[in-house]
Amino acid sequence: MAVTLTEKAAKHVTNFIAKRGKGVGVRLGVKTSGCSGMSYKLEFADEANPEDIVFESHGVKVLVDPKSLPYIDGTELDFAREGLNEGFRFNNPNVKDACGCGESFNV
Repeated sequence: MAVTLTEKAAKHVTNFIAKRGKGVGVRLGVKTSGCSGMSYKLEFADEANPEDIVFESHGVKVLVDPKSLPYIDGTELDFAREGLNEGFRFNNPNVKDACGCGESFNV
């Protein structure tokens, strides 16, 4: 399996990296947090770490640390706009339960 981006998410990342003037892709991981146990970490990556597992989707690199991969394997990252709100959405098939506010999840 892999971690992928939708075309909209890839376009958003590509545009943002172009505006920043640097970067190799996005780094996706998880951390212990919230009322359900884990939350996502998402940041723009300027370089790959030696231990990173690198996936490529629509021309954008997605870097994942090995400890996070079992929790997000198969995840599709989307970018959506709804009215005045916009942001990334995580379509993770491993999630068994999520908190009411949507900030954390459990596998």
